[in-house]
Amino acid sequence: MKNSKPSKVRLDKLLANLGYCVRKEVAALLRDGIITHSEGLSLKTDTKVSHDEILFENEPLDPPSGIVILMHKPLGLVCSHDDGEGKLVYDLLPLRWRMRDPKISTIGRLDKETSGLLLLTDDGQLLHRLTSPRHHVAKLYEATLDRPLRGDEAEIFASGTLMLNGEKFPCLPAKLTVIDDTHVTLEITEGRYHQVRRMFAAVGNHVTALHRSSFGDLTLGDLEVGEYRLIDPNKITE
Repeated sequence: MKNSKPSKVRLDKLLANLGYCVRKEVAALLRDGIITHSEGLSLKTDTKVSHDEILFENEPLDPPSGIVILMHKPLGLVCSHDDGEGKLVYDLLPLRWRMRDPKISTIGRLDKETSGLLLLTDDGQLLHRLTSPRHHVAKLYEATLDRPLRGDEAEIFASGTLMLNGEKFPCLPAKLTVIDDTHVTLEITEGRYHQVRRMFAAVGNHVTALHRSSFGDLTLGDLEVGEYRLIDPNKITE
């Protein structure tokens, strides 16, 4: 078997795709010693290089395409690339990550009034796979309700027969765990629009606070609100 060698691309293209700069800025950054070769070799803007050969301000480059970010999303931020909708979750990321090509996008969405675990990636195939209706990863939500439970919600949610307003098919079975009369956790394996809020609306209640605490085997751990970390894509349960 032949050993595969890292693919090489033009230096200016590599750095532009990773969001460090635009291609026309590379020459100046080379002159200023901001961009260097790990073994001290001479570089030009069109030099073909591997990702792991290049240093930026004497630091290794960010991971190449295929990064996955686990974020503790705060309330009040939207999962959109349209800044006309308000403050974006992407505003929490370093500028160069926001300039990457392909761009970083959220894997599914948490609405503006929902906090908790949010995944983001620049891997289009992974994004498509995890947001496909065929993908049934378990997601756990902590919900605060406007009024006390009536007592039959767990049975209804687990039955797989609950219809949401405007939907043609019932929700898949979901697991409700009661903490007290107005505080619950709900584990779902779908990602319908505002699903948790709509499920409780369908049984005559209203969610006043919502937080996602896990996605598959992933949890927030010790991440503070607004913080994020890179994770291994292979750790995402499918």
